[in-house]
This record gives sequence, C-alpha cells and structure tokens, in this order.
Amino acid sequence: QLQLVESGGGLVQPGGSLRLSCAASGFTLDYYGIGWFRQAPGKEREGVSCISSSDGSTYYADSVKGRFTISRDAAKNTVYLQMNNLKPEDTGVYYCAAVPYVCGSSVKGYDYWGQGTQVTVSS
Repeated sequence: QLQLVESGGGLVQPGGSLRLSCAASGFTLDYYGIGWFRQAPGKEREGVSCISSSDGSTYYADSVKGRFTISRDAAKNTVYLQMNNLKPEDTGVYYCAAVPYVCGSSVKGYDYWGQGTQVTVSS
C-alpha cells in the first residue's frame, strides 16, 4: 500500500522551531519529488517547499525562505522540513505529497498525499 505519513506538528511559540517528517511506505522516494503544502482555515492549500528526486533541487515559497529547510534521507525513505523562527502566519495543517521526479509549488501533478499534521504558532 502506497502511503505518506507526516509527523512532528504541534503547538509552538513565535520564534520557535519544529521539524516535520514525511515517511513514505510502499514506494521509494528515489523516483519521486516531495512537496510540503499547508492550509490555513478558510484559505487555499499553498506550496511551502519541495525537493526533486532528479537532482535534489529545492523550492521555497518567499514567505519561508531563510527560515525553512527541506532535506531528504534516502536510507529512511523520509523527507524533513525544518522550520525555524516560526510565525503565527505559519499556522495550518501541513501536508506532504509525492510527484514523479520533479516537484513544483502547485498541487497539480501530485499523486499521493499524507493525512496532514497540525502546526500552531501562538503565544
């Protein structure tokens, strides 16, 4: 069964950090790019970051550049999103998704999605 499972969300104060994990099972991430998306209440799902399997190239939304870092551990078949200096506007449900080889910021083309993990940034 092909599956993506996110973990690592939680409640954190502004300026704090979290590391999200996206673990794949049933398929190898060697052939899939992974994107992280988030959705705040009443808003559309937006692309936050992604990493391609083809060349390891990465993408970051302007709102998270310099604060978030995406990485991949091939041995664990897992992608991470390190989030530092978190802001209240980073609050939302974070999803990871898989797309063949080359990732992008749009939700289009992503074949598999995780169930999401809640991130709340509040004092």
